[in-house]
Amino acid sequence: MSEPVQTPQTFTPRIFSGIQPSGGLTLGNYLGALKRFVEKQDEGIETIYCLVDMHAITVWQDPEKLRQQTREGAAAFIAAGIDPARSILFNQSQVTAHAELGWIFNCVARMGWMSRMTQFKDKAGKNSENVSLGLFAYPALMAADILAYKATHVPVGEDQKQHLELTRDIAIKFNNDYKVNFFPVTEPVIEGAATRVMSLRDGSKKMSKSDPSDQSRINLTDDADAISAKIRKAKTDPEPLPETLDGLKDRPEARNLVNIYAALSGQSAESVVAEFAGAQFGTFKPRLAELAVAKLSPITTEMNRLMRDPAEIDRILGRGAEQAEAIARPILNDVYDIVGMIRSRQV
Repeated sequence: MSEPVQTPQTFTPRIFSGIQPSGGLTLGNYLGALKRFVEKQDEGIETIYCLVDMHAITVWQDPEKLRQQTREGAAAFIAAGIDPARSILFNQSQVTAHAELGWIFNCVARMGWMSRMTQFKDKAGKNSENVSLGLFAYPALMAADILAYKATHVPVGEDQKQHLELTRDIAIKFNNDYKVNFFPVTEPVIEGAATRVMSLRDGSKKMSKSDPSDQSRINLTDDADAISAKIRKAKTDPEPLPETLDGLKDRPEARNLVNIYAALSGQSAESVVAEFAGAQFGTFKPRLAELAVAKLSPITTEMNRLMRDPAEIDRILGRGAEQAEAIARPILNDVYDIVGMIRSRQV
């Protein structure tokens, strides 16, 4: 066996993030993820983006729908501005390093760490004995997704921050256990006016594709008329917009619409409030609808065009998987050496 790999104290900046292909991408996915992914691509840092289909099957998925939703997710990435020539774009299951490293991290992570994951508690509810082992252990696979590429930064929403903290814990424990400085302690990237987009019907709940009411969200597949109608019907209150953000403190629906406007326009929430101070929502909502249609309709049109050629989407994902594999495989082979596994055949 070769000696454990000792790496430099610094790591090349690299961004990794992924989205589950569970269907029905929304405005929240665009503002909280896709839009920011494009911004990171344009900053010149190496960017790796993934449709995490292995995470998707922690709950039952219809196989044909999963394939369709994976392609739709890839189309959304590309339509939003991800360029497969500048970013690596692939689906997780095509790169086996994710599953292989995920098992090693299952042996690094502690049961107590997993038990504290709030998303597991939320998803399992009172039926925790009946959910899949994958749903319980998937934060270790998420850590593998990130660390298979030694990613230094991950754009995440607030709801995923706890999982990234677990990734950091796994990296630190691995490095300490094997007395190496092999994995970076990945930093979260949480920024922007609408990193957490809320429901159009209830400003206290996150916009979700699983909400029974389609009026609660704007889907990336909605046409211009549907977008306008949903914004016009969005829940608000009778008060005009205030002069400062402090005036929105106890007005969650109003604050949500201001945040959405700010994120779509590239402004701060403060500047939006200043621009519309004193305006009623009868004035603000049409402006927001016009802006949303202008920003989202081209994405919907391009997604529809891409989905007419699924074979091309598959080719793009395949090329991305080859690029991802070329990065992840040497890292994984080093991990096998570090933990003491005999590898007479390097894959």
